[in-house]
Amino acid sequence: MCLPLFRRFRRILPGLLLASAGLLSSCETSRRQSFPEVSSPVNDPTKTEQRQLEATSKLVADIAEGKTQYSIPRDQLTHNFIREFADGTVVDKVMIRKVQERPKDAPVYYLVGLGLKDGMFRGMAIPLRKSSDNSLYLSSNTERYILEGVGCTFCFFNFQGNKIVGTTCEENTGGSSCDLTVKDNNTFFR
Repeated sequence: MCLPLFRRFRRILPGLLLASAGLLSSCETSRRQSFPEVSSPVNDPTKTEQRQLEATSKLVADIAEGKTQYSIPRDQLTHNFIREFADGTVVDKVMIRKVQERPKDAPVYYLVGLGLKDGMFRGMAIPLRKSSDNSLYLSSNTERYILEGVGCTFCFFNFQGNKIVGTTCEENTGGSSCDLTVKDNNTFFR
């Protein structure tokens, strides 16, 4: 009686071994697929850069089809410029300006606020950081460039490359000047 049972088991044994081997190999395959690939978004340097910008900066605008789309209302930006001047300057114009000396150069974007203090021209420019997805961010550890006109109806920022290096008075009659002050950081978004 034991002999027929042993023969039956001997015929079933190879089938059981093949089935268990198949189950083990399918488990092994699914385990391998759970590891991230080299090109996955977790290891993507542009995604890492984007997360760092979002953590240390504030989104101000996006560039889409060559046009600037503000993420923050301009009246809030105007209010923040007035607070950043902190000296009674009334800002009435806010814009984002692209600076690019040569077509081959990477452009630099500046958030600019223009206004008056006691009838004298005032301006401030803060560089923005552009991310890989064409978003523009403002960081608190970014410098700010402040213009103060004396006798000038309008002052211009002078650039060398894409950096602000000085100023020019629109109509330089005797005694008119535009002074440039550079501060190491800003408190634009508190």
